[in-house]
Amino acid sequence: MFHEHLVPERLLRAEIAQRREEGCVVGDLPQRLEQALQNGALGAEYERFWLELEGLRPERDEPSNLDEIRVGRPASRCQYPSPPEGEALFDRVYGAWLGRCAGCTLGKPVEGWSREKIAAYLHAAQAYPLSAYFPALEPFPAELKLNACYITTTQGHIERMVRDDDLDYTVLALRILETYGSKFGTRDVAEAWLRALPYYQIFTAEAVAYRNLLNGIEPPETARYRNPYREWIGAQIRADLWGYVAPGDPEHAAALAYRDAALSHTANGIYGEMWAAAAIAAAFVLDDPKEIVVAGLAEIPEDCRLAAAVRETLRWAGECKTWEAAWERVNARYGDYHWVHVIPNTCAIVLALLYGGGELGRSICWAVMAGGDTDCTGATVGSIVGVMTGARALPGEWIAPLGDRLETYIPGEGEARLSNLAARTLRAANLG
Repeated sequence: MFHEHLVPERLLRAEIAQRREEGCVVGDLPQRLEQALQNGALGAEYERFWLELEGLRPERDEPSNLDEIRVGRPASRCQYPSPPEGEALFDRVYGAWLGRCAGCTLGKPVEGWSREKIAAYLHAAQAYPLSAYFPALEPFPAELKLNACYITTTQGHIERMVRDDDLDYTVLALRILETYGSKFGTRDVAEAWLRALPYYQIFTAEAVAYRNLLNGIEPPETARYRNPYREWIGAQIRADLWGYVAPGDPEHAAALAYRDAALSHTANGIYGEMWAAAAIAAAFVLDDPKEIVVAGLAEIPEDCRLAAAVRETLRWAGECKTWEAAWERVNARYGDYHWVHVIPNTCAIVLALLYGGGELGRSICWAVMAGGDTDCTGATVGSIVGVMTGARALPGEWIAPLGDRLETYIPGEGEARLSNLAARTLRAANLG
């Protein structure tokens, strides 16, 4: 039985798209693939298609090695203020966990929806622009039925952060740090995955890397071998804990994130996790969203597609008075990417931070209204704003429904208290 993301034709179609995005000339490969599918001949041709794709070369060098990544970073390095300590630091870390859960919960009912579809739903609910958790319209308007999780993630129905892979990875990262310490390596991350993650609850690049591990392939080759999702958002959603444990030290946060990302992602997929971890670490000591975004850019290659997209998004935000106008610019440039790709989703995160102005509700609402991988973008934005604000200052209408509780599939965790996870985070990092 195939995992849904390992279906042969799906893998090949995604690899063709990936190669195009890298600047490769794919020629008539798409047409020949579709012809083989129509003729029922894919089985005989499958290996040949992969060999052709693997023989293509990208138009630019985007490294996946940490030393080479660091060589490509911007030349100027920033000095950051000292982070908070004691109770003030706990409040920031607790705020990060809470903000992450609020943003993830907000995005779950519309994960995978387009901006237009979300807007149509909100107009039908007389709730546009979004300013609270989604209302559940029952019966749903035609073509606008929320994802099945709406029963536990919409207004009046939220009692906790229900299980989600985004938060599973955050809890697992904490477990990795507790088990292996700050010197953990990518192979330790692999072992933790095999022990803790149910195979059918992981997706895209992670599913391929998991399969590769089971077939005896070692990291970082697990990220490279026939993994067409290697620049999608999967690594970025694993970034947050590495930022939590490196307050005021974006470089260290990015280095921790690299060791995690290299198991399943390459190039811009890795940069997405490094950028997010660095931005979260910077949010402990900076209060300007633009400066936080730029702090993340300082830890990834200056001449990469993700950095170029973030810089363009910063420029468009400076030119556009409204979020809607800026989003249109982003969509016109990056709307052809898959909705799970790291580049358009990072642009959505950046816009949400800039137009949200450091307020949790506005920020996560802008992230989710952009569409795409909404639970992921909402969660990352929530982390950053939660760090900036701290738990005590977060709005009750967003935080109280969570009840300080989180469900997770990670063995031994069950239903965890977010406040306890925050305390464990500080202990694991030797910060409290």
